[in-house]
Amino acid sequence: MLPPVRIPALSPAPSLYACALRLLRAEPDGRLPEGGYALPDPPERRPRTRTSWKSACAALTEALAPLTSRTGTGTGTGTGTGTGVPGVPDMADVAQAAEEIHLRLAGLSIRGGHVQSVVTGLTPADEGWARALGRCLTRTGTSPMAVCVGLALLTRLGEPEDIPYLRVLGRLGDLADHAVRALDPLDSPTAALVWLGHYARGPELRGLVDALAAGEESAVPGRLEAVLRKASEVQPETARRVAEAVRLADLLRAARPGEAGLVAGAGRLLRRMSSANDDRAEVLACPVAVGLFEAFAVRAAELPPTLDHHAILLSVALELHSGPSRLLEWGTGRREALLDGLESVLRRPDWRALLDGGPARGGDPAERRRLDWARRTARQPFRRDAGCTGPAGRLRIEATVLDPVDPDIVETRILIDGSPLVPAAFGRGGAHAPEYLLDSGRLRATDEPREVQLAEAYCTEGCCGALHVTIRRDGDHVIWSDWRRPPPPPSLLPARELPEYRFEAAAYDAEIARAENDHSWTWPARRTARLIAAGLRDRPDLLTRWDAEPAWIGTVFRDRDRTAVSLRCRARPAAGQSGEDAPWQYVMWHIPEDGTAPEDRAAAALRRLAAVDPRTYGGGDGRR
Repeated sequence: MLPPVRIPALSPAPSLYACALRLLRAEPDGRLPEGGYALPDPPERRPRTRTSWKSACAALTEALAPLTSRTGTGTGTGTGTGTGVPGVPDMADVAQAAEEIHLRLAGLSIRGGHVQSVVTGLTPADEGWARALGRCLTRTGTSPMAVCVGLALLTRLGEPEDIPYLRVLGRLGDLADHAVRALDPLDSPTAALVWLGHYARGPELRGLVDALAAGEESAVPGRLEAVLRKASEVQPETARRVAEAVRLADLLRAARPGEAGLVAGAGRLLRRMSSANDDRAEVLACPVAVGLFEAFAVRAAELPPTLDHHAILLSVALELHSGPSRLLEWGTGRREALLDGLESVLRRPDWRALLDGGPARGGDPAERRRLDWARRTARQPFRRDAGCTGPAGRLRIEATVLDPVDPDIVETRILIDGSPLVPAAFGRGGAHAPEYLLDSGRLRATDEPREVQLAEAYCTEGCCGALHVTIRRDGDHVIWSDWRRPPPPPSLLPARELPEYRFEAAAYDAEIARAENDHSWTWPARRTARLIAAGLRDRPDLLTRWDAEPAWIGTVFRDRDRTAVSLRCRARPAAGQSGEDAPWQYVMWHIPEDGTAPEDRAAAALRRLAAVDPRTYGGGDGRR
């Protein structure tokens, strides 16, 4: 039963809550429309002028601060009768303040992001007053921005009684994100359902959302199974919201033995939630992540031994070993116990036999790549030397290759005292690849301080920033200091200043040398690419003779058995044109795996570059 609106209306115009409630009651079975309902026409005319973020926030602060920080005395000082209860705000005073907020916002050119930023920074003198004002604005507000102010206040001060109102307002598309923020700390399953109702795409996800919204409990398992079969394809936040909306940890605990689809699907969701390829690792924003990992690990032994299941267990183990999930509040020994349990499953004879057999070299390429990856990676997550402490063992650098079926590829995981640095300090993307940080020698310490970019936002540094550190040698120590980064995005991790890290120089040099010379993680095409890049660093004349330089060398994203060499070359000058006036062009050269050793393919590629102008390759495949 949805609660009635008990606070007096601010104006004759219907409140946005009332509009959303009317639309919801007209929807068959209470289903959630994809993208939410459109807002009704706002009663005020919005100004067309654009203002800067700083100016808009300053004007909004001036408008809101006096009203949101008022003290509610409960003495009935407004036009109403007063509550007569000390500390309980007079509702007439609250309604009057809410009406004033509507009037003040009507003349401002602001957006919901401005509101969130400003209200989050305000410190109300009386939380009871601010909470009552937030409730008045959300339940009776007629202006989208005024309702956003109410939602932002309840994000900090909301209580369980606010949940039904927030859920209804979340049906309005432009208010969905603000309602979700307010719901997250109060009721994460409801917040997840509102979020999915707005963002979920595709028949499988929409079917699950409809079943949850309509309360069709008997239909949820089947709809969930359809989603879990394609869990590797969903975006990280979608994976987290699905896990929260269906209370996946509880489903795993209550599942009957033999429900392999549910267990395997949960593992796939955990892997997607942990991805930091595009943005933050969503697992750090999931309040039930620890319980979900534990529920999955308990049921892992029930999975039949297949290559797909092996890859799922190995992926979860890699995440627990050195991924963002290591930053969760585990308590003493809980994470280590899960790793021990997963290792005990994968070391059983029937599971180990998977890696001993498998497809022949002429079999399915995708299955062969996955098997080769599992063989190379089998021991990595169960190492015990990544959590060493003390000056000699503070630093561990690991090149980590993820399951080839995932969109992620390779990242350099930097652990300090056992804690993964980049997700803790940055949270806007994964660390750079080993070729960038290790093969280039960027992490080596010299007497000359050097700033190194450890990670960059997926959308580029110019958009959302990057993580930089200055590395310098100081006598018998190496120091990481002078950090540069944007503020981390919201998550369960508290924002903190980054400290200066001091390492014993001998141990530091040894760890960097070990990581630079570790080729165990590479596959043949990637190894070929690294050898070609190293050869060009050692012999830059191979390209300068052609007025060319390396742009990018690696493996093709959709065909990891193919080495890609991208070169930036001067075009051949036209008649009467000097070489310096000729435009730059890019040449992409693909080198397929042909069964020969990576060392031989790299040497042949370097010989060809020494003898043949790459501008004549014409996108050829490099066959010799």
